[in-house]
Amino acid sequence: MKYLAYIVIYLLSFYAIGQEATISGQVLDQNNQPLSFVNVIATDALDNSILKGASTDESGKFTITGLNFKAYILQASFLGFESYSENITITTATSVKNIVLKESTGTLDEVVVTANKPTLKKDVDRLTFNVANTSLVEGTMLEVLRSTPGVLVLGGNISVKNSTPTVFINDRKVQLSASEVTQLLENSPANSIKKVEVITNPSAKYDAESGVVINIVMSKNLITGYRGNMFSNFTQGVFPRYNAGINQFYKTNKININLNYNYNHSKINRDNINEINYLDNNNTISENWYSTLNRNTTSKTHNANLNFDYFLSERSTLSLTSNFLYLPYFDYLTKGNTTVNDLQGTDDYNFNVNNNSSDDKYNLGVDLDFVQKFKNESSLAINVHMTKYDYERHQQVNSQYYFTNSGSNYNTTFTTDNNQTTDILTSQIDYNTPLSDNSSLSTGVKTSVINTESDITQFDIDPNTGLTTFNAQYSDAYNYDESIFAAYLDYQIDWEKWSFSGGLRAEQTNIEGKSVSTNVLNKQDYLEWFPTLNLSWQTSENVNIYTNYKRSINRPDYQDLNPFNFFLNDNTIATGNPYLQPTFTDKFVLGTSIKSRYTFEFYYKDISDQIHEIPIQDNANNILIYQPTNIGKSTDLGLDFITYFDISNSWSVYFVTSFYNISEEAFLDNQLVKQDQWSNYSVFSNDFSLLKDKSLSANFTVIYTSKNLQGFQTVDGRLISDLSFSKKLFNDKATLSLAFADLFNKQDFAVRTKYGRQNNYNFHNQDNRYVKLGFSYKFGNTSLQTNERIKDKKERDRLK
Repeated sequence: MKYLAYIVIYLLSFYAIGQEATISGQVLDQNNQPLSFVNVIATDALDNSILKGASTDESGKFTITGLNFKAYILQASFLGFESYSENITITTATSVKNIVLKESTGTLDEVVVTANKPTLKKDVDRLTFNVANTSLVEGTMLEVLRSTPGVLVLGGNISVKNSTPTVFINDRKVQLSASEVTQLLENSPANSIKKVEVITNPSAKYDAESGVVINIVMSKNLITGYRGNMFSNFTQGVFPRYNAGINQFYKTNKININLNYNYNHSKINRDNINEINYLDNNNTISENWYSTLNRNTTSKTHNANLNFDYFLSERSTLSLTSNFLYLPYFDYLTKGNTTVNDLQGTDDYNFNVNNNSSDDKYNLGVDLDFVQKFKNESSLAINVHMTKYDYERHQQVNSQYYFTNSGSNYNTTFTTDNNQTTDILTSQIDYNTPLSDNSSLSTGVKTSVINTESDITQFDIDPNTGLTTFNAQYSDAYNYDESIFAAYLDYQIDWEKWSFSGGLRAEQTNIEGKSVSTNVLNKQDYLEWFPTLNLSWQTSENVNIYTNYKRSINRPDYQDLNPFNFFLNDNTIATGNPYLQPTFTDKFVLGTSIKSRYTFEFYYKDISDQIHEIPIQDNANNILIYQPTNIGKSTDLGLDFITYFDISNSWSVYFVTSFYNISEEAFLDNQLVKQDQWSNYSVFSNDFSLLKDKSLSANFTVIYTSKNLQGFQTVDGRLISDLSFSKKLFNDKATLSLAFADLFNKQDFAVRTKYGRQNNYNFHNQDNRYVKLGFSYKFGNTSLQTNERIKDKKERDRLK
């Protein structure tokens, strides 16, 4: 009989293992009144990690599902009440637990809000910058990136180690073009950012174009309920600009909705000084052109983002994500004066230019995802993506020429109309499965089809009669079709003190671009392989040595392929290049991390056919042409050092410095041109927690970049300096922030081009010195976290 009882108990226990348990109950106050929006979570009794949670409804009731039969710590918290905590062991399928919360005896003013300090973690393939609950998240997403070690944000461009990264949010690419990504991050609040991952060696799962990935990880929405926040910012630079928006999050046991909207009204000033020395056949200066330019851009932009998750079961999720950018007004006004000196003083003249262009565009991206998780911890993910992009630009250029003999004065006027539509359709399947406790295998396939149709029409206008004449020479249509089929395999394993991951990705690319008016056809058909390797060795408790390798590709932007001419004035042209070839990069890294706090890293990059927009002088016709060009071969090698430490309980510091050399080699002007330059990039950032309750935070960051080389152009060094403050108000529901940019006024820079028959200079005085005042307010269940994410495809990054 005793053995029979053992058998029954064993069978019941075995049956319970395969079942899921539920905790339900009600939360009341001391007067037996129900409390709604109370967070109730079940944490692991061993390590206190959060496993499941729920939020009480209007009657104070909650239900936590998907639990195992084991020991938990049940916790409940609500503003104004003492926290509740109790150890429980679940032995039945359903447990009922009523909770009574006691009112807090202290006043709200005595609640201490502790601001954490940002921390760094260096892994073999990435740098993780943890910023949750720090002062950095009181600004915008772009400001967090600007403070992230190794990430450089200058003039609206984001770069890592001299390359443009792919931006992800919660492992999903941002569904906008590269310039629109910057705009979106600048207008989006950062209060839900958990960490930023700078993935310098992405696995084979990522597109081969993802040479470097920035993944912004948002806090997950663990508990059901509704929350949101409103924000607004006012910035005073040369001109005032402002933006405002609202973020809303709602979750139940079956659905999860995130809806965001923001509006940005901006006017940006930029002044330029250009100097061009045109050369004769003896390479001596024949004419000097000196120009002063003032450029103003005024824009009104609407951004909207929707994420909708439907939980079909505990293991199945169907998601719809949509991003929409609408730019109904973008005005670009350039006014300039150019003085021409032939160095003999006989044919000197000057001319004024008024160049006005207005843009109108929208960018819509939609993703449909299905994720199935299996009991053996493997998973299957299916994604379908669609982009609709429409862009229109109307430009009018008017020039007035003045000579010593006023009878020779004349005017020129012309207009251009440019249209571009782009359709992108991609589909992707990924499967991941564990092979053992310490190894896993991932595989997948992806297809993408891109179609772009563009046209430009130019009309010359007689300034005396106003009659317009069609200019066939500068009118054209360009159609571009691209299809890519990709497949990958990725393997990871950990054993003892070693860790290895390696993958191989293959991409078959078919391209056809055709200029309608010239009948110029550009066809490309190639299969390329892209290996990725990571190896790490933990030599001791405090020392880790690692190495990695990756091959990647950078395909030209669709706009760069258009052979259209846009005139800044009669003698300065920006044009595309339909003959651009893709860029291939091989990157090697060897590094060591000491005590997880000090990192030394050596890297080497070999780049073929790198694409740069470089100025090309037509000395015979006195024309300067800006055109994207494959420059041939370039190398980039450097040594990085990263560290962070606490000076006191209220002051933390991180420091990054990189010494690197860029060498470039190409045939330009029918001759071999070689240039190289040693440079330095350094970041010194300080975070402060002030006041007794730590509710006042401050950040002071200085970034220095020395003279460097970019596409046979020498770029002056810059000193970037930012100071920001944030103060929590109204019981932590509101935040008031104040930021000062370019404190020392050292961000303006000059670009020089001097080789062969090229001799020009361009000084940029940008509108990057400003004061910014911001305010945000949380509403609803403000203790909830967000699972906000924004998705994208690499194909969209090549839109302009």
